[in-house]
Amino acid sequence: MFSFFKKKTPDDIPAEAPLPPAPAAAPVPAPAPAALATPAAPAAPESAGAMAWLRKSFGTGAPSAPPAVAEPMDKPLPAGAARQHWVERLKTGLKKTGTSITTVFTGTQINDALYEELEEALLMADTGVRATQHLLQDLKRRVKETKTTEPAAVKALLADALADLLRPLEKPLVIGEHTPTVVMVAGVNGAGKTTSIGKLTRHLADHGQSVLLAAADTFRAAAREQLGVWATRNTVEIVSQEGGDPAAVSFDAVSAGRARGKDVVLVDTAGRLPTQLHLMQELQKIRRVIAKADAGAPHEVLLVIDGNTGQNALAQVRAFDDALSLTGLIVTKLDGTAKGGVLAAIAQERPIPVYFIGVGERVEDLETFSAREFAQALLA
Repeated sequence: MFSFFKKKTPDDIPAEAPLPPAPAAAPVPAPAPAALATPAAPAAPESAGAMAWLRKSFGTGAPSAPPAVAEPMDKPLPAGAARQHWVERLKTGLKKTGTSITTVFTGTQINDALYEELEEALLMADTGVRATQHLLQDLKRRVKETKTTEPAAVKALLADALADLLRPLEKPLVIGEHTPTVVMVAGVNGAGKTTSIGKLTRHLADHGQSVLLAAADTFRAAAREQLGVWATRNTVEIVSQEGGDPAAVSFDAVSAGRARGKDVVLVDTAGRLPTQLHLMQELQKIRRVIAKADAGAPHEVLLVIDGNTGQNALAQVRAFDDALSLTGLIVTKLDGTAKGGVLAAIAQERPIPVYFIGVGERVEDLETFSAREFAQALLA
């Protein structure tokens, strides 16, 4: 898994801090009895880290027991392995969308019928007319240039074409250029907005960022309590007011974030339908009030969209972008839809960066977006 933001302190923390040597003439203090109690059964082979600890503590002689503090049994996967594990989950999540497209390439000939079936499959996956036409034209060009004759090879070329189309959406969320970085999060009810904020909070906290949450979703019942659960789970602070004005809550949270030296302030706004003009105007008011609390804020305005909604998600992107000038997207629930092609439609018509995509309910099911990974997982 790779970092999705710029850290302020990139230097790695040493795995083991050197211990000062004991005086030559001084006797070695006896360890605690519990630490060096001889086990009834033979001890398991010590790890390299444990042996290094023993050598530093007791010299070259081999003691009869392992160190008092054992190494953790459950270690995180290495970065490359963790990312590969995510890609496998992504393939599983996109299976409903991908199957309808990849079945087109089970034939034996590359002809007009194949392209017609592919066009239909892409449209059914909510890729959109413009993106579908772009992909077909690009694919035909690649097939001609490479003189490809096998349908399976055409599928690989389609993956390349899709990755190129999606590449403008591939951009990392940058944290650290502002203190605090103020992130305003919007989205319609049911898109997974508050849950995505909770998952994002966990990601930030895991990477050493201090986070303050603002419960500005005072419109939906129990939204404040739901965000509070995430705050407790992630051990972060939250600013909320029962029945308070959402703009006032946002102002207080940004002011508190500055005063407390927080790295990130995440503002959870109320779910709004883009067709409800007066409610969209309230979101614009929150944006203006945040700027009064911190000039230049919000530094990021994110929209959470539900991958199940297909072309309706594209309509939401247009409406919220026109009202709030979006800087990024979070696409959720791609594991439960056959309409994952909407990302291609977004790339073609409103190429706003996709910071994260989600394929499940667990915290680790929200990850950074990679155009190549998405295209290959979709057409696996």
